[in-house]
Amino acid sequence: MTNLTETASTTGPADELVRSAPPKTYRAAHIRVQDTDMFAGVQDQDKDVRKSLHVGQVPMPEIAPDEALIAVMASAINYNTVWSAMFEPLPTFGFLKHLAAQGGWHTRHDRPYHVLGSDASGVVVRVGSAVQHWKPGDHVVVATAHINDQEPASHADGMMGEDQRAWGFETNFGGLADYAVARASQLLPKPAHLTWEEAASNPLCAGTAYRMLVSDRGARMKQGDIVLIWGASGGLGSYALQLVRNGGGTAVGVVSTAEKAETVRKLGCEVAIDRTEIEQGDPGSLQRPDGWKRLGKAIRKAVGEDPHIVFEHVGKATFAASVFLARRGGTVVTCGSSTGYQHQFDNRYLWMKLKRIIGSHGANLQEQWETNRLIQQGRVVPALSAVYGLDEVAEAARSVQTNRHIGKVGVLCLAPEPGLGITDPAARERIGSDRIELFRSTGGGR
Repeated sequence: MTNLTETASTTGPADELVRSAPPKTYRAAHIRVQDTDMFAGVQDQDKDVRKSLHVGQVPMPEIAPDEALIAVMASAINYNTVWSAMFEPLPTFGFLKHLAAQGGWHTRHDRPYHVLGSDASGVVVRVGSAVQHWKPGDHVVVATAHINDQEPASHADGMMGEDQRAWGFETNFGGLADYAVARASQLLPKPAHLTWEEAASNPLCAGTAYRMLVSDRGARMKQGDIVLIWGASGGLGSYALQLVRNGGGTAVGVVSTAEKAETVRKLGCEVAIDRTEIEQGDPGSLQRPDGWKRLGKAIRKAVGEDPHIVFEHVGKATFAASVFLARRGGTVVTCGSSTGYQHQFDNRYLWMKLKRIIGSHGANLQEQWETNRLIQQGRVVPALSAVYGLDEVAEAARSVQTNRHIGKVGVLCLAPEPGLGITDPAARERIGSDRIELFRSTGGGR
């Protein structure tokens, strides 16, 4: 691993990029419109994203008045990149056409390629004429929510606007590239004690987990709450368990292997359950009452009571269990369905025990800002466990697709090597490199 002490004050090529004109084309991870039918008739487990993800040169887009051009130092893999590369649940080119139909600057997004990526850290190299608070040379991370600030609902909550989109999934020119285009309302100051790749791993998953658990628009977690976290070793789960611990709750993590159970215990999860022990050789049992009851019994044995909150993002394979396991009056908060979005559950356990299901999606700018503040303070640490180069992005995405990863998988873009980008080494020393790099040491990152 790179010696961070020796490179602490180095930002690599970032600041040089501010002084030079952007290139006409740039290197980007993308999918192609002509490939959208390539997995027709193929089972989901065989839709290998290494076949559909490409890295190559694409034209540099112009930026709108409210946008910034970012020289991307690092990015990260999220499950929406896997969905895009599988063309599931439907090809994302439809999102781009719908956006382009609004006219004006939006027409740029309808291209025969889609540059993916919903996380990024980097340097602002150009700003549009309407950008007020950012300038070339600023070190930033990019929040995921692409908001229409002229829509009334956005002023109550950016995520409630009908025109809200996930950047790099429902828009083009995302973060898995040497350059990215983002609205000024997506930008946050990069935590100065983190490397480029550490900073890039945070925005989407950390902000999403914050809204789900802490925000008044989510489950409103309080001290003493028991929180069941599915996939506690993954990107979302890794941030959820930190927020639960920080908020005085008890994290009960469910993972897929004994090794991952040991890992999340080291990361502060008070109770870790290997779901294979619950399934007893029958992977479908968690979709039936016998499996639900075994898991409920294991949770009560460990903590003495049922969960106040179930942190749900797995979907079809776990949702029925989530509704059953939440205590009377408890809450299931859901932000995704990585195993399938057609859910079946026994509604009697919902209505007769007065439970709630809350849908949650991303995070608005204020929630992202609060999450970033916790990261700047060192109260939340990056979930980064492995780092790939941009030319290896297909393999990085495949590791997430097949659930071989721990936490977040980072991707270096313009940063020439790991370990660059730290501009406040004193803060890093105060917080502790061992804490910041905890996921790397447990995840066996490359």
